[in-house]
Amino acid sequence: IEPWFIVCSGKDEMRMKSDLCAVGAEFRLYGEFVIGVPFGTGHINDTYAVTYDQGGTFNRYIFQRVNTRVFRNPEALMENFVRVTSHIAGKIRRERAADPRCRRRTLEVAPSRSGDPFWRDPEGNFWRCYVFVENARTYDVLETPELAFAAASAFGGFQADLADLKERLHETIPDFHNTPARLARLEEVVRLDPCGRLREVGPELEFILARRDDCSALLRLRDAGELRELVTHNDTKLNNVLIDDLTGAGCCVIDLDTVMPGLPHYDFGDMVRTGTSPAAEDETDLDKVVMRFPMYEALLRGYLQGAGSFLSPVEKSWLPFSGKLITLEIGIRFLTDYLEGDVYFKVRRPGHNLDRCRTQLKLVASIESQFDAMRRLADTLR
Repeated sequence: IEPWFIVCSGKDEMRMKSDLCAVGAEFRLYGEFVIGVPFGTGHINDTYAVTYDQGGTFNRYIFQRVNTRVFRNPEALMENFVRVTSHIAGKIRRERAADPRCRRRTLEVAPSRSGDPFWRDPEGNFWRCYVFVENARTYDVLETPELAFAAASAFGGFQADLADLKERLHETIPDFHNTPARLARLEEVVRLDPCGRLREVGPELEFILARRDDCSALLRLRDAGELRELVTHNDTKLNNVLIDDLTGAGCCVIDLDTVMPGLPHYDFGDMVRTGTSPAAEDETDLDKVVMRFPMYEALLRGYLQGAGSFLSPVEKSWLPFSGKLITLEIGIRFLTDYLEGDVYFKVRRPGHNLDRCRTQLKLVASIESQFDAMRRLADTLR
């Protein structure tokens, strides 16, 4: 057994083994179940790494119990999942890739015994299974420009692979990056002030409202036909791309639950939001929050290497703005949740969501202070 396993003990271990063995029996897997353990750091779905002895060779799979409180139409989610992975797998086969089963560039879904890409257990839990991608790992902290480049290139390549997917995907979370709708919700909560917290957030609210026109900028361009709706990942954190252990290159984009129609700028913007500041998302010392230009440059170069071939000059020109917009949008969401009483994001201390909001807004200010240089760099790389 390899050292990445999280060890359970006693009755918990036996029960987990029994439960996961029963889940595995509902999928088209062969061989003998060996062990299954909790895996990863995700907060939405329950994820397990499961090992099977297949004729003396030990192979691993990922089992996931999908959180149907968050994803209320899991069948549509899995339809997206299969369409996306199958489309990329088809491209790899046509390119005569060395690995015809496509285990390194896209996830490979294992069907259930009924042929569906999922199984519902007797309690109504929604399960899926896919092949474990070996010799690659995720990272939680973006420490070097080289890692930023690798991750951004993988996300850009993911978008490029799906740019010619014809039929529109399902929206697994409607209006997920509709910034004007997020602002409208904030204004409604401000009007109601359900928890009496409005008096605490005057500077934050003023900062956001001063940027009202920014909130609808990309959607106005979309409606005018200057930006295209494509397939986007919508959660481009560093730990949603696997980095090859040997080469250091991004090899496979994971966590596909939020893959749906969107603007490419949403994905690049979230990379800037999550990857350019050295501070934690809930940092209280705002002096630590700054957009590191070398990280931005690495993200931009990597993303354009992966995605540049299908982006128009206008689409490329709006990439610098997208980092500001998505960071502002997340700040709006944190502030809204604080005013509502912390009903969406999990909190660990009083004022946690307000701290998160302030961190996002400080990053917006840092982006704005460097925006001319960001735009000049983008212009030189078109």
